Amino acid sequence: MNDDTIRLVTIGRILGRRWRLLAVLAAVGALVGYGTSVLVFPPRYTASASVLLPGLWEERELLTQVDIATSSAVVDRAAATLGWKGVSGVELRDQVSAKAADGNIIKISGTADTPERAQRLSDQMAQQFVTFATRITDGSTAPEAVTGTEALRKKVAETNRRITELADAADPGRTVESVQARTELEKLRTALQDAMKKLDEADPATDKAGMVVMGPAARPTGEAPPTRTQLVVAGALVFFLLAVIGHLVAARTNRRLRAEPEIAAALGSALLGTVDVPGERRAYRPEKTGARARIRRLLGADTRWDLPAPQWSGEADRQIRCRRVCARLRDRLPVPRRLLVVVPEGDEVARRAAGQLVAEAGSDPLLRVVEVSVDRPIVPDRETESGALVVLSAGSRTADELAGIAGACADGGHEVVGVVVAGTVRTRPTRTAGRPSDEAAMAFAGRGHATGGSV
Repeated sequence: MNDDTIRLVTIGRILGRRWRLLAVLAAVGALVGYGTSVLVFPPRYTASASVLLPGLWEERELLTQVDIATSSAVVDRAAATLGWKGVSGVELRDQVSAKAADGNIIKISGTADTPERAQRLSDQMAQQFVTFATRITDGSTAPEAVTGTEALRKKVAETNRRITELADAADPGRTVESVQARTELEKLRTALQDAMKKLDEADPATDKAGMVVMGPAARPTGEAPPTRTQLVVAGALVFFLLAVIGHLVAARTNRRLRAEPEIAAALGSALLGTVDVPGERRAYRPEKTGARARIRRLLGADTRWDLPAPQWSGEADRQIRCRRVCARLRDRLPVPRRLLVVVPEGDEVARRAAGQLVAEAGSDPLLRVVEVSVDRPIVPDRETESGALVVLSAGSRTADELAGIAGACADGGHEVVGVVVAGTVRTRPTRTAGRPSDEAAMAFAGRGHATGGSV
C-alpha cells in the first residue's frame, strides 16, 4: 500500500478482518471515557433563571447588565446567602454564567453537582442580581434631579389649569379671534402633554427600574455536557478511529514487497511464475505458541488484512500454473539436478505452494523443501543439491530480508535459479480427477529443516 490511495475498500477490509481487535479497543476506549467521567468530569447539572428588564435598553446596556449579573459583588452575596460549606464566591464564579436573550431578558445559569443545588444557585443569583441592580439604579438618581422633575410636572399642571381658564374667559364662538385663541390654547395643551409623556419615557428611574425574576429556575433533569454517556461514546469512538488510522499508517509505511518484479530483483534472480493454493483461515497465520500468540490469535491480529480478497480458481487452473513453473525451471537447468526449495519460516502459503511444486516436479528436477529463518537465515551447505529455488508469498518480506536469504544461499554454495511467488485463491468444485490433491502434495513434500534433513 505504499503508493496506493486509501479507498473505502481498504477501510472495509480493516473492518472485516480486524473487527474483533477493533471491538476490544473500542471497549477499552469506553472504559477510559467512563473513568474520565468519574475522575475528571464528574456529573454536573445546570439550571437557569430569567430576569426581565422592562423598558427600552440598548445592546451595550444589556451587556453591562450581563457583566453585573456575574460580577464578584453579586456572586459573593449569593455565596454568603447560600452558606454552602467550603464553597466561596471565588469558586462559585466559575459555576455561574449569564447571557442576554431576546426581549430584554437576561438568563442566569448556575452549575452544581446535584440538580437541587443548581436550582438554588441560579435562583439566588437572580435574586441578588435584581437587588444589586436596583440599588445601583436608585443610588444613581440624584435628589436634585428628582426634585427638578417633580417641580416641572407641577408647573405643567399649573399651566394646563391656566390654559383652561383662558379658554373659558375667551368669548366662545362669537368672534373669529376667540375661536382662533381657543384653538391655539388647545394646541399648547396638547404639546405640553406630549412633552411630559416623552419626559416620563426618557426618565431612567421609571424606565429601567422594576426588574422582575420570571419565576424560579426549573430543576434540571439531565446532566450538563459533557455527560457520562457522551464521554463513554467519545472514548470508544476515539479509540476505534485511532485503531483504524494506526492500521492505515502501518500499511502506508509497510516496506514489504508485493510486486513480483520487485521480489525477483531483491533476490537477484528471475521470476518463474506464481503458484496458487486454496485459501484457508490459517494461511497467513504464523505458527507461534505462547500467551502472546494466543491473544493475537483470539483478537484476529495474527492474520493479514492488507491483502486483497482471493480470486476464484479451479483445481485445473492451479495445476496448469504449477506445471508451467516446473517447465520454466527445467528450461533454466542445463542438466537435471537436485535443488533446494527455500521457504521463509512462518510463510504457510509458500510452504503449501512448495509442496505442490515438489509433487508436480517428481524427480525431474528432484526438489527438497527447507525452511529458513528470516532473522538469521542459514541454508544447508552444498552437497547433493546444487541450486536453490526461493518460494514465498507476496507482501510477506522486505527487500532487506530477501537480500539476507539470497546471501544465505550464496554462503551455502547455492545459486538462486528462480523465484516463485505463492498466492491464495478460492476453490471451485473439482471438475477433473486423477491429479494429486494439495494434502497429498504436502504429505509427499513433508517439512524440511534448515539443517539439511531430507523430506
